[in-house]
Amino acid sequence: MTPCRGEVWWVHLDPATGSEIGKTRPCLVVGANVVNQRRRTVVVVPLSSSPLASPPLLVPLDCAGQPAVAVVDQIRAVSKQRLHRHMGAISPQHLEAVENALRQILEL
Repeated sequence: MTPCRGEVWWVHLDPATGSEIGKTRPCLVVGANVVNQRRRTVVVVPLSSSPLASPPLLVPLDCAGQPAVAVVDQIRAVSKQRLHRHMGAISPQHLEAVENALRQILEL
């Protein structure tokens, strides 16, 4: 299984600690494809359907035809063993919006 940048997967995020997003939820793969192929982990941004968008922390996008937000400040590396099911991919425009938000919050 090799997840690709821009894909959305159901990911088991528990156990979570403190203010970390937990439970099983859709996550956007943001790591480079070459890294995704060679490592046993992938870098993801969790998605949520509940909060209102407020960029750069909560970036609006469509996930499987439903409105969602990428919770950019919750970026994390997860084991590929946590990936449960592939859901599809987001549009290049939405991926670019998430990339821009990551640059802002990480000051890249």
